Amino acid sequence: MNKGSILLVSGVAALGGLLFGFDTAVISGTIPAITAYFNLNGPLLGWAVGVVLIGCALGALLAGRLADRYGRRSVLLICAFLFAVSGIGAGLSHSLTVFVLFRLAGGLGVGAAAMVSPMYIAEIAPSSWRGRLVSLYQLAIVLGILGAYFSNYFLVRLGDGAWRWMFASQAGPSVLFGILLLFVPDTPRWLVSKGRQEEAALVLKRMNGMEEAAEALEEIAASFSGEVAPGIKEVFSKRYQPVLVTGVLIAVFQQVTGINAILYYGPLIFKQTGLDASSSLLQTMGIGVVNVLSAFVAIGLVDRVGRKKFLIAGSLLMGLSLAGVALCFHYRWFDHYVVLVFMLLYVASFGCTLGAVTWVYLSEIFPNRIRGMALSVATLALWLADFLVSYSFPLMTEGLGTPLTLCCYAALCGVACMYILFKVPETKGRSLEEIESLFIHKK
Repeated sequence: MNKGSILLVSGVAALGGLLFGFDTAVISGTIPAITAYFNLNGPLLGWAVGVVLIGCALGALLAGRLADRYGRRSVLLICAFLFAVSGIGAGLSHSLTVFVLFRLAGGLGVGAAAMVSPMYIAEIAPSSWRGRLVSLYQLAIVLGILGAYFSNYFLVRLGDGAWRWMFASQAGPSVLFGILLLFVPDTPRWLVSKGRQEEAALVLKRMNGMEEAAEALEEIAASFSGEVAPGIKEVFSKRYQPVLVTGVLIAVFQQVTGINAILYYGPLIFKQTGLDASSSLLQTMGIGVVNVLSAFVAIGLVDRVGRKKFLIAGSLLMGLSLAGVALCFHYRWFDHYVVLVFMLLYVASFGCTLGAVTWVYLSEIFPNRIRGMALSVATLALWLADFLVSYSFPLMTEGLGTPLTLCCYAALCGVACMYILFKVPETKGRSLEEIESLFIHKK
């Protein structure tokens, strides 16, 4: 096994997560400025923040078919272009309509990258390393989020136009991502699906060595043999129903348990405890740091502990942490940084479990022949759930209050915990072709 090549190629693909994290989190520091500049009320603020997620949903919907037709790498190159255009365009916007259109464009890139980057890594990584390598994608996401928090914290000092620089700052890493993608291959499984076995063999030899490459190529080719290319109707057929339902629910649980309400509206939540704008951003940066550190826990342990245990433990700890924050708001107990402690525990629990492991699980459970389209469906569900949470959070806090809103997310953490405990099979240590047999019983 050529560890250097595997890490290099996986690291480049994971950079899609860096831009994903930056693009989705940069909005948190701009909310006060864009609210005043575009004269936004509650529903319009929810739309301005959440519209990127409509783009994400569309990007996820389109990316599967595009990745199957043109290759994983080609779609990631398009994502890099969209990230750059979105950041510059949003920063130059002078009307809400133009701002929304550029955020939609960025959402297309985020949604596509969220599906294709982990799929690329899963398809190129050996089974014994797949969990930790796909977890690199989550690490890249949280590094992007942290980068956006730091960028916002320092750029806010530029005054009234600081929000424009916050958006435009993502153009630099977008260009770097695009350049690096030119030097990595496409995945052997996609190459085999296109009848390009010789190219697939070369990639496998580079990653796995001569002996393992031959065995892997034979197993991959067998998973495609004798089957015509699937249509979208087949993805929803009875044969694939168990794996599709599991994938969609895991994707939805990652979002409805409240993570992006915390990440997007963190500064506003902290302001309710009596902090000023600068202190709110500083504590939000603390959340970003913990998010990064927790991703390293997932990278180190996901291939040892397994996916299922991580998901169960995470949903349980997240629910308890949110319940703690809700109680603090209910009783107005904001002393001794207790809200910050509960928020950090929540984010840490998410980062090393539902944050990282969801992408690992989704990237590996779908059969080779439907992986692109099935991942599109699951990722589409994820972004629609994210939009629902992001759009509804300001409305829920206005109507229900912060304590009850957080209790709703805590209850959904409990639902996720129960479903994973009883319905989700373990996949660690298995090849992608072996995992297929857990859900699909061939006739």
